[in-house]
Amino acid sequence: MAESFWVEVVAADALVWEGEATVLNATTTEGEIGILAHHVPIIATLAPGSTAEVLTSDGNRLLTAVDGGFLAVSLTRAAIISPYAQLADGIDIDQARSDLRSLQAKREQGDNSAETEMAYRRALAQVKTADRLEAHPSSH
Repeated sequence: MAESFWVEVVAADALVWEGEATVLNATTTEGEIGILAHHVPIIATLAPGSTAEVLTSDGNRLLTAVDGGFLAVSLTRAAIISPYAQLADGIDIDQARSDLRSLQAKREQGDNSAETEMAYRRALAQVKTADRLEAHPSSH
């Protein structure tokens, strides 16, 4: 059995999830990274509009939509700290897809405001995360 370590997923406004995990996978601006217990300490920048995956010590798989932020890892702990984080099971996929189409149209019409870009990245993260959940329905 794989060793576990403590993982926290923190959004700007809430603690999204915390608990024991055996694996944490995330997308950084440098590419995919997998974290196991006793990983070398690092701090990495999370990719905007991406998905983080936690394999819990009790065998569950949690997917979380994140929009940038940081991954901080020590020998016994890891934390995802993002302005936005939402667990996959809380995403309304139909609404997220509709939002993504609408925001893409706004961008194509020349709306390059920070507000539109942020909303687009978050809708994209939701769709990516929900799609991964649908592809593996046994995930939690």
